[in-house]
Amino acid sequence: MADDVQGLTEGTTATYTTTVTQDAINTFANVTGDTNPLHSNAEYAARTRFQQPIAHGMFGAGAISAAIGTKLQPNAVCIYLAQNLQFRAPVLPGDEITATVTVTKVDAERSRVSLDTVVTKQDGTEVIRGDALVMVEALR
Repeated sequence: MADDVQGLTEGTTATYTTTVTQDAINTFANVTGDTNPLHSNAEYAARTRFQQPIAHGMFGAGAISAAIGTKLQPNAVCIYLAQNLQFRAPVLPGDEITATVTVTKVDAERSRVSLDTVVTKQDGTEVIRGDALVMVEALR
């Protein structure tokens, strides 16, 4: 049995970095329908533990999806099967976040790849940690 799936082996990593803007947070809210004022209303957010608007947790998780879908193996199709997430710190407008995915297990027979997933801010603060399972197939 091969120990890789479409060239991915244990230890393979991919990253995706983006800068979070209030406009991007507002667009995310509009697209998803999650218009919780914590994300867009400064007066409301000032009355919370965060004291200012924060990005949606799933906004940060979207960076993981981008790393998997566009950076992990760009010459193959990567299909999300599962994702576990722990939200550890807030992401603020102006933060630069980097999602890093690392292959932890390869099941070549089933074309499955297990991943460790981490999102950090520019200062190294870990904001999301989790693991994912993806199916990786060749383009047809």
